[in-house]
Amino acid sequence: MQTITFIGNGNMGFSIAQGLKGKYNIEVVGRDMNKLNIFEENLNTKIDKYLMDDFDVTGKTILFCVKPNNIEEVSKKLKGKARVVFSILAGTPLDKLKKNLKSKAVVRAMPNLAARLEASMTTLTGDHRFKKEAESLFGAIGNTLWLESEKELNIATALAGSGPAYLALIAEALADGAVKQGLKREDAMSTMKGLFYGFGALIQETHPALLKDSVMSPGGTTAAGYTALEKGGVRAACIDAIEKAYTRTSELSS
Repeated sequence: MQTITFIGNGNMGFSIAQGLKGKYNIEVVGRDMNKLNIFEENLNTKIDKYLMDDFDVTGKTILFCVKPNNIEEVSKKLKGKARVVFSILAGTPLDKLKKNLKSKAVVRAMPNLAARLEASMTTLTGDHRFKKEAESLFGAIGNTLWLESEKELNIATALAGSGPAYLALIAEALADGAVKQGLKREDAMSTMKGLFYGFGALIQETHPALLKDSVMSPGGTTAAGYTALEKGGVRAACIDAIEKAYTRTSELSS
């Protein structure tokens, strides 16, 4: 199996490792061996662990997953020239990655937390020579989409990367609404989970507008609830959320 070298051992790196284990040999590089041991224990699979100081990346396939503001500090601890770097650092442009990391090629990737369930929506851009490899690597943890510019990647980050948090808010609010009307919390949560599970399958094959129309009968319960959502500005708030997240990503990129 091909070896993937994780530089960094945070939450997103762990989620990706969960999806990749068994498909790739995994080695993880960090600054604290105790935390690396915990990473391995929680992953429940054997990995190679190394401390970051003077780690040689020569010829390696790197998954770079440190915090964006630590890129300069971390890069100074590494030596050698990597084969390729796949970076999941939000808002960190290719130029900055190339400036700080010695590598023959760089690809940006934006997965989300569903990677640990092999259900991530990962957007990609960067060196076209590694397009197929990037799609194969991140295809092991879900769906992928190669984009032609960093601007498009930043927009997609606002949608797919941050999206789980938006949907979590909506899911919690819907369950709260059911509790308010008298449904037990446990039953409300179970119903909400079933709703999202089924919706995930439906949205793969039906346009949102058509899906909405198929549920909403004249003068019915869905129409009443949908009207409340429109009056509450849910549609506008979702559109604004993407704009704000994209703006913030652009600020981080500058």
